[in-house]
Amino acid sequence: MSKPDKLKARQPRGFVDRGPADVAATERMLGVIRESFSRYGFDPVETPFVEFSDALGKFLPDQDRPNEGVFSFQDDDEQWLSLRYDLTAPLARYVAENYDALPKPYRSYRAGYVFRNEKPGPGRFRQFMQFDADIVGAGSVAADAEICMLAADTMEALGIKRGDYVVKVNNRKVLDGVMEAIGLGGDDNAGRRLTVLRAIDKLDKFGPEGVRLLLGEGRKDESGDFTKGAGLSEEQSTYVLAVVQNEAGYLAGSETEFDAVKDWNKNFDQNASMREGFAELDQIHALVVAAGYGSDRIRIDPSVVRGLEYYTGPVYEVELTFPVTNDDGQIVRFGSVAGGGRYDGLVGRFRPEPVPATGFSIGVSRLYSALKAVKSPIVDAKAELPLVVVTAMDNKSPEHMPGYQAFVSQLRQAKDEAGKPLLRADLYLGSSGFNAQMKYADKRGAVCAVIQGSSERDAGTVIIKDLILGAELAAAGREVKDSAEHKERQAQAQFAVPVAELVEGVRRVLKRHG
Repeated sequence: MSKPDKLKARQPRGFVDRGPADVAATERMLGVIRESFSRYGFDPVETPFVEFSDALGKFLPDQDRPNEGVFSFQDDDEQWLSLRYDLTAPLARYVAENYDALPKPYRSYRAGYVFRNEKPGPGRFRQFMQFDADIVGAGSVAADAEICMLAADTMEALGIKRGDYVVKVNNRKVLDGVMEAIGLGGDDNAGRRLTVLRAIDKLDKFGPEGVRLLLGEGRKDESGDFTKGAGLSEEQSTYVLAVVQNEAGYLAGSETEFDAVKDWNKNFDQNASMREGFAELDQIHALVVAAGYGSDRIRIDPSVVRGLEYYTGPVYEVELTFPVTNDDGQIVRFGSVAGGGRYDGLVGRFRPEPVPATGFSIGVSRLYSALKAVKSPIVDAKAELPLVVVTAMDNKSPEHMPGYQAFVSQLRQAKDEAGKPLLRADLYLGSSGFNAQMKYADKRGAVCAVIQGSSERDAGTVIIKDLILGAELAAAGREVKDSAEHKERQAQAQFAVPVAELVEGVRRVLKRHG
């Protein structure tokens, strides 16, 4: 191709590439989550990236057009297909399709990418990974309590210590009762109810006054973009904010956080929906306390909303409470990394009988950022097996490549004391010379390099070069370089061993660096 015809390498907005360190750390994180979910008796299941658009439901932002909110296309039979928006709607379809073959209640977990055709921004992507756990077929709020306890245990398994997170629980029946009390009940007001709920969901981000604007005529952000509000009156907005701002434990004189919620709600006229919601919260509170989970881990919180319309009962969020510094240098709380709730109507859209269900979803990318912030060993690059690069000094001579291949094969078969792989081994397959090969090893982050030229081949030896120690010695000052200790360390940084002792020589280097 001529120069003008060359394609320009560019990345679509809202999508990101991930390098080897991020991929490896994410895999370790997912492994810990899988182990935690498995201990609770959840089994894995995998659903495809693409579903029929109508199976994803009317709960997404694409109420009028199938290509708004979701990435959609038409099949050759003119049916609309869409990339999945979350992992819950595909699970509902899967359970309905395999209903008779599945054990009920059905506990499952799944991880995968989801796609949202929305305006990208800082920390907001069009493709991101979620990890879900759901219980389908259990109508009791004991299932919701299980999900909350699972969420708490998973955070601690990932290295987020107690006190740095909290699982906050509310009930959409309480919120539905609030909507009914301000005159937004019934199907005709479904759209406005959703706008109100999404406004409430921004309380942590925009504060009470920002939410008041979103409940009323709308809010203009710092860039000048205007978000249309729910159109509530001042009286309606005041009532809604009064409910959601009275978080658990905020009332003085109450013995427990849950009692604070119950005492506070005596001040409001409760309809049937609110009474049922608070009764369910009472049950969840009793269950988690009986299992040993205090309010420092799981607490009732009337400000939790969750933005999707399909929630029908208890809803919950996992919030990280430790402070971090944002891009503007401000100290802020990290916020929510997971959430979910009860969605008793979702599976029933495909079945003649009602099918209760509850579950939660972890935002993997956001949680990964949080684990880096708390320096969890799970996302530490040192957790990856060390890399050894076997150089090919005579890479222009094909007859010597089998010998190099034999070295790398020995290293790949090496085991530690527990019988697990000791290291990763890479044979240099390029055509560059020795200096470029060493730069390659440095760029790969290798711990050491294995070298054999013609002299070593004749002597039946290999040279092992400790790249970490070598870098330290290169950075030492002149006054240090003449010392006996420095010369001794130089001998450790590059040494020869018989070919038969290759693995043992590499072990010496790995042991030196822990």
